[in-house]
Amino acid sequence: MSAPGSVLFKPIGIGRLVLPGRLFKTATAETRGTADGLATDAVVDFYVPIARGGTPLIITGNIYVSRDGKSAPLQLGVDDDDKIAGLAKVVDAVHAQGAKFFAQLNHCGRQVIPRFAQSPEAFSASDVKDLLTGTRPLPLTPAQIQRLVGQFADAAERCQRAGFDGVQLHSANGYLLSQFLTPYTNRRSDQYGGSLENRTRFIREIIQAIRTRLGPGFPVIVKMNGSDWLPLRDGLKTGELVEAAVMLQQAGIDAVEISVGHYESGFPMVRGTFDLCLRNMLEGSMRYLPPLRRTLLRVFRPLVTLASNLLWKGRQGYNLDYTPQFKQRLAIPVICVGGFRTREAMEAAISAGKCDAVSAGRAFIADPYFYRHIRDQQPGPLCVDCNACVGHLGAQPAECYHPLVKAEKDAMLARETLSGT
Repeated sequence: MSAPGSVLFKPIGIGRLVLPGRLFKTATAETRGTADGLATDAVVDFYVPIARGGTPLIITGNIYVSRDGKSAPLQLGVDDDDKIAGLAKVVDAVHAQGAKFFAQLNHCGRQVIPRFAQSPEAFSASDVKDLLTGTRPLPLTPAQIQRLVGQFADAAERCQRAGFDGVQLHSANGYLLSQFLTPYTNRRSDQYGGSLENRTRFIREIIQAIRTRLGPGFPVIVKMNGSDWLPLRDGLKTGELVEAAVMLQQAGIDAVEISVGHYESGFPMVRGTFDLCLRNMLEGSMRYLPPLRRTLLRVFRPLVTLASNLLWKGRQGYNLDYTPQFKQRLAIPVICVGGFRTREAMEAAISAGKCDAVSAGRAFIADPYFYRHIRDQQPGPLCVDCNACVGHLGAQPAECYHPLVKAEKDAMLARETLSGT
């Protein structure tokens, strides 16, 4: 059983919300909605076991706030009131198991294959082509930016009406809000480009709009990079990202979760091995790439796999390279995501003052009871960082696709069902 003195299971406050532990489920795209972005019973089925496992806080996969920000066919949306009832059903099921639930709000910006997302065009801060997808976005006008500010606030209000305990603004991993922060993708000369103050203006206006609409008591957190990891491009390093986080804290956010990288970066945000990942991508979302890019990726997949396996070897807590600098400057909780698998590594990160809490994604996909097993020091299905699940995201439901781990997971869930717990 768990040791009462463990720092991993001490309460932590996020705004006015108090959580009983410091290991959270980070956002992973569910790919379980309808074509119109409505929540389904399959979304409930994904989250209930994670909640049943005692997880204090679960963050949904990215939910689009406007139709032009949708990145995949079966992604959840919150762009209209017709989404509220389905999301409320998921929230109620999670709450019934005792977990708190945040909705991650997102706009994909240029990181989209329009044909895959069934979108006529893509938008971003500037018209900088995405080197992975080949998508060249249209730059948003100031009027369009203001419309999006309102749509983020509308989305947050719908999430509150659905019963969510808070929202997370996705400003990491090269999505739209991240594209505004990063000089490489933001080459504007108006009030939304140039200085760091200008490049944070869009997200600060969103935070202000949400606070005006929902008040100070509704938790709003931000996911952002600790490094853009864009060699030879004008990406952000940790120091400037910390300065951005200070501005966002002043704007009223309650916590930050630190990730790394853009789509163009490769795989620094997941790490591990990539044989199954790249194979699944080619069979899924990457089938919709422009013909030349699809052919090049298919031909050079063995080389890309080899390079990825060498560059991004799996290790626990890889974003701890960045979080201490955020901890030194921020008064709000700093959450670190990035390959955590063992209790010892999580406790060490928090005890050393490198972060206030940790989050995991693939570990919970492999073992929905990951939190319980870590807390009670019991064995469970262990993610082996094969990244097969990552390769399927957007095209197939979020699930463990490693045959041995999946078999262990299914057997565990079947035993739980038989026991009635």
